Amino acid sequence: MNNERRRIPEFYKLSVEERFNAVHERGLVTDSDFQALVTGRHTLDLESADKMVENVVGVIGLPLGLGMNLVVNDRRYVVPMAIEEPSVIAALGSASKLIAEHGGFDAQATEPILIGQIQVVNLPDMEEAKATLIKRKQDILNLANSFHPNMVARGGGARDIELFVHPLPSSGKPMLVVHLLVDTRDAMGANLTNGMCEGVAPLIESITGGEVFLRIISNLTDRSLARAQCKIPAGALGGMDYTGEQVRDGIVVATEFAQVDPYRAATHNKGIMNGVDPIAIATGNDWRAIEAGAHAYAARGGRYTSLTNWWVDECGHLCGSIELPIKVGIVGAPLRSNPTAALNIRLLGVKSATELAQVMAAVGLAQNFAAIRALATEGIQKGHMTLHARSVVIAAGVPKELFDEVLDLLILSNEIKVWKAQQIATELQEKSTHKNEISNLNSAKESSMGIGYGKVVLLGEHAVVYGRHAIAVPIPMRIKALVEDCDEGIHLMIPRWGIEYQFTVNPRERHSFERSAGVMLDALGLSGRSMRIEVFPEVPRSMGLGGSAAMAVAIVRALDKHFRLGLSDAEVNRLAFESEKVAHGTPSGLDNTLACYGRPMVYRPGEPPLVEPLNIKEPIPIVIGMTGHEGLTAKTVGRVKEAWKQEQKLYERIFDQIDTLVLRGVQAIQDHDMESLGKLMNVCHGMLNALQVSTPELEQLVDIARESGALGAKLTGGGGGGSIIALCDGNGTDSVAAAIRAAGYEAVPISVGESFKDA
Repeated sequence: MNNERRRIPEFYKLSVEERFNAVHERGLVTDSDFQALVTGRHTLDLESADKMVENVVGVIGLPLGLGMNLVVNDRRYVVPMAIEEPSVIAALGSASKLIAEHGGFDAQATEPILIGQIQVVNLPDMEEAKATLIKRKQDILNLANSFHPNMVARGGGARDIELFVHPLPSSGKPMLVVHLLVDTRDAMGANLTNGMCEGVAPLIESITGGEVFLRIISNLTDRSLARAQCKIPAGALGGMDYTGEQVRDGIVVATEFAQVDPYRAATHNKGIMNGVDPIAIATGNDWRAIEAGAHAYAARGGRYTSLTNWWVDECGHLCGSIELPIKVGIVGAPLRSNPTAALNIRLLGVKSATELAQVMAAVGLAQNFAAIRALATEGIQKGHMTLHARSVVIAAGVPKELFDEVLDLLILSNEIKVWKAQQIATELQEKSTHKNEISNLNSAKESSMGIGYGKVVLLGEHAVVYGRHAIAVPIPMRIKALVEDCDEGIHLMIPRWGIEYQFTVNPRERHSFERSAGVMLDALGLSGRSMRIEVFPEVPRSMGLGGSAAMAVAIVRALDKHFRLGLSDAEVNRLAFESEKVAHGTPSGLDNTLACYGRPMVYRPGEPPLVEPLNIKEPIPIVIGMTGHEGLTAKTVGRVKEAWKQEQKLYERIFDQIDTLVLRGVQAIQDHDMESLGKLMNVCHGMLNALQVSTPELEQLVDIARESGALGAKLTGGGGGGSIIALCDGNGTDSVAAAIRAAGYEAVPISVGESFKDA
C-alpha cells in the first residue's frame, strides 16, 4: 500500500466518527471491517469468549487507538494499540513523526524460532548421552516434523537441537536439557512446539537411558530476536528552552542510568514495553510471554539492564538501537477466535510474523525515545528534573552518603550539570562549607520554603487515636517544600524519594501523594493554578517519624509563602490534618500538630484537641533505630480498628492502661527521671506488641537496644515496620547506635526536648 495513503495529518484532532471514515477512505480497512468498527461488532462476544477460557462471566474492554507516523524500513504503518494508559499513543505518534523526518527506523528480525525444552534426569552416562543425541539429531528432527507436516510444507519445522547440562540444586546431580529449535513461521507456535517436545520425549529417553521430566516451551525466545535502529540530528531535538545538544546528552545520560542501575532499568524497560505490549494485545499475541522474555533477556548477562542503547556518533547525531526477543504470530486459532485481533492485523498490514516483530521493535524504541526525551527535558513533568538530576549525580561519582544532599542542592541550584554536582559534593566533604553552600546557593529560595517537623512518640501511639493522651517531641529532621510558578499544570516532585507526578485532572484518579496534596490545594482554591511543588525531606519515608504530616505542613507553608495567603499556624495545622485523613484514614491529629508547631507536647484528640506544652528541663538522649521496612500507618491503624470493633471492652482497657503510662511519663519527664521513663517505654512497647503492630525487625531492634544498655526501648509511630526509639543514659547513645548498625540497621543518635519552631 502506498505510504502516502497511511498518512492522516492531525488524526488526533478528528472525532471518533471522522477517524473511522479516514481509515476507511484510505483503504486501511475493508468495507466489512469499517462496518464492524462503526457498529462495535468487532469486539469479542460472550459466546466466543466462553470458548476461549473457563468460567466466563463477561468481557472486559480496552481502548483501541492508532499510533500514527511510524516508518520502518521505508514503509509507513498505522499501528493498532490496545492500552488503558494515557499519553502512550500520543507519545508514539510524536516520536515517530520526528524520527520519520530523518529516515525512520531500520529494523531486522531473525528467523521465527521457538525453543522447546526437554528435561532429562537420572542419566547413567552424561557424556555418552550427549554424544549419542548429536549422532541421532536427524532422527529426532524427523520425528518432530512428522507430527506437523503442514508446518514443514510452509518452510518451517524443527531445525536443530542444543544440549545444556545443569546441576539439580536439590541433589547436585546433573540434568540434561535438550533444546528443540522450531521454526514456527507465521504462527505463534506454542502448542505446536509443545506437541513436538511431547512426541520426541520417548525417543530421547531411549537414546539417553534417562528419564524425561518436563517438556515445555521457553518464553526466553532469544533465537527469535528483533532489532531496530534510528538516527536523529541533534538540531532536531531542541525545544522548550533546551538546545538540541542538551536534549541529546540528557537522553544519553538517562540511558546510562538504566544501563547501570536495575531499579531504573525496570522502569526504563517498562516504557519500552508500553509500546510493544499494546500491539501484542491488539493483534492477539501472548503479551505476557513477550514481556517475560524481554525482561529475562535484559538480565542475560547476570545483571538486569536496559534493552535500548542511545549514543552520539562522530557527526554529533543521536543514535538509538534496541534488541529484544519477540516471538509473535499472525495466523492461528487465537486470531480466528478474536475478531478484533484479525481486524487489527489487517489494519496494520504486516505480511509475516517477522515483519510484525520488526514493527514492534521499532515501536518499542520510539516509545523509549519519547519517554526519556521527556524525562531529560520538561516534557512529562513540565519542569521536573528529578530523574535527570539523579542520573547527573550518579554520573558525577558522588559518594553514597552524600547522594541525597547533593541531589537536593543540585535541583535547587537549577544547574543540572555533572560539574555542579561534583562541586557541591566537594564542598560538602569539607564540612565547614556545608552551611555556606546552602546559604550561598539559595538564600532566597531558603526563605521561601515551608517547613514541617519530624517527630517521635515517646508514649501513647494508637491509644491516642481513641481519645487518650500521647507524648510527642520534635526531632532534628525536617521536611522543606518550595513552590514555584511553571507554564502549565501542577507538578509534585520529591527528588530523594524518586517521586515526580503531574496532577491528574480527575481527583479520583490521583496517586496517594497527589490526593494528599490535592485536598490542600482544593481547600485553598489553588487547584487551577500552575505550579511546581518541590519537596526536600530529611525525614525518611514511612519510618514512623511523621514524614507525611511534616510534608503536608511544609507544602501548606510553601503555598502560603508563594501565594501570600497569610495563613495562621492554626489554619496550616487544619489543612495538614485534612491531608493526613486522606493518607491515613483516621489519624489522631498528633502528627500534623507536632509537625506544625515543632514543640514537645502532650496531646489528646478532641473538639478542640488538648495540646499542652511539655517542659523538658534537660535534653533526652535517644537513638532512632530504623528497620528499613516501610510501615504503613493507614494499614496498622485500620488493623487495630478492626480488632477494636470485635473486642471493644478489651481494647478500651488496653488504651486506658497506655493512657496511664503516658500520664506517669509526663511526671517522669518533669522530674527528669529517665530510669522510670525507660521502664514505662518498655511496658508501652509490650502493649503495642499486644495490639499486633510490632514486627520481628522491630522486636529485634528493641532487644538489641536494651541489651546494649538502653534504659528503655519501644517502637514509635504506627508500627508495621518503621522505627524504634531507645532511651539512653548519658553517653550511652554511642554504644546503642553501634550495636544497631552492627546488626545491619540504620541508627541515628539525637537529643530531644528542644523546640524547633522558634529556632
